[in-house]
Amino acid sequence: MKTPRIMTWVAAAAATSLLITGCSAGASDSGGDAQKKDSMTIAFTAEPVNLDFTSTSGVAIPEALMENVYESLVRLDGEGEIQPALAKDWTLSDDRKTYTFELQDGVKFSNGADFTSEDVKYSYERVQDDWKNALKSKMDIVESIETPDDSTVTIELKKPSNTWLFNLTSLVGAVFDTEGTDDLANEAIGTGPFEIEKFTRGQSIDFAARDDYWGEKPSLNSVQFKYFKDAVSASNALKSGEIDLVSNLQAPELAGEFQSDDYQIVSGTTNGEVVLSMNNAEGIFKDKRAREAVMYAIDRKAVLDTAWAGYGELIGSMVPPTDPYYEDLTGVWKYNPKKAKQLVDEAGIKGEEFAFTVPNLPYAKAISEIVSAQLEEVGLKAKISTQEFPAVWLDKTFTEHDFDMSVINHAEPRDILTVFSKDYYIGYDDSKIKKIAEKADTGTEEEYISGMKEIASTITEDAASDFLFLFPNLVIAKSGIEGIPANRVSDAFKIADLSWV
Repeated sequence: MKTPRIMTWVAAAAATSLLITGCSAGASDSGGDAQKKDSMTIAFTAEPVNLDFTSTSGVAIPEALMENVYESLVRLDGEGEIQPALAKDWTLSDDRKTYTFELQDGVKFSNGADFTSEDVKYSYERVQDDWKNALKSKMDIVESIETPDDSTVTIELKKPSNTWLFNLTSLVGAVFDTEGTDDLANEAIGTGPFEIEKFTRGQSIDFAARDDYWGEKPSLNSVQFKYFKDAVSASNALKSGEIDLVSNLQAPELAGEFQSDDYQIVSGTTNGEVVLSMNNAEGIFKDKRAREAVMYAIDRKAVLDTAWAGYGELIGSMVPPTDPYYEDLTGVWKYNPKKAKQLVDEAGIKGEEFAFTVPNLPYAKAISEIVSAQLEEVGLKAKISTQEFPAVWLDKTFTEHDFDMSVINHAEPRDILTVFSKDYYIGYDDSKIKKIAEKADTGTEEEYISGMKEIASTITEDAASDFLFLFPNLVIAKSGIEGIPANRVSDAFKIADLSWV
């Protein structure tokens, strides 16, 4: 596996740094307080439309809730390795179909209810029966769930799977109280170290640390996620002392404004493939020649340098370097505007206008401008329509498939088979990869890796969409903050590790 690029600059006498931050909710200035501060305010861009990731897609909700409010049986560490969470141990049968989990002791939900094996059974069967989120398919492989006692869960799969345990580290593994799912859009009841004190739609989420948390108590008593429409607003909030940390700087060119001993920058990697998605099922890009023209027309290095100040990594597929089946496919579609023009002529689409729906997120808007200019040079005419994210984009582009082209950061881990399935918004014909995926999942580790490489290569060669670059994790914070995650390789932005020096 390729080791991710991780850089950390901490502002000291001989080093500069660049991280957005500001005061915590109320009054944390960065001066040397006699008493250690126990609150923090963190800036985010994409806000949750509600608190229910079982029915609403997108990363904004699990980013806030997973590992903070909800927990799974297992979790990912910063290097992408599976670690115990609500399950303190587990075993796998010789036929690789039956997992037996031994649960942690003394765990309670935030409503005071005891956590037992029945909650696991209820939660995972509910994924299969009641969830609307497309990621629910990750639980289709479960045959049965048994609860021999309150501390033991036995889960039988229909067939061996190389991916299922990893999938449990994502939002589909979240464990809910059997009595706590009546109003998921507004109320989150979990076993995590924090509970939600207040949720103000479009503005903020206030978290309060739980005194009865079963694990290690967080250093912070209160944390606020505050949502900003753009990076400039977040930057100004830092300067005015309104926030303490920016979770992922959405305008890297602003980082230089914070080169002082008061700030630090942490730069690492993510799962986020920035995808120039094309509607494979209908419209102008149903014709593969049109998609191929786009692939040749895009100078991805120029997109990365112009739209995102060179931060990030060119990858050429829907697989980040932290996954075991990563392969550098950047050479499959090399920049060739002459070839792109030829394909445009062959497809008879020169000057034909198509709908480019762009979420109103900083990276997406910046990318759309340079991409549209590059496409225009080869005869393709994009009509840009900016849509509010998440509400409008998720409704019109994602759910109704009313688009020709879009651009979005797909941040969920190992989601290639979800994104490139026939019913997903891109509309990719997955018939040629289904059997490969099934064989890979049930095979040996070597067969799994080789099969997933074949799938990634097939999707790229089909020009299903253009994988522009891997989104970086670029965090800016006050120099007195510790525990900042360098890598974002799971759904969650974990706040329990954060503290003030």
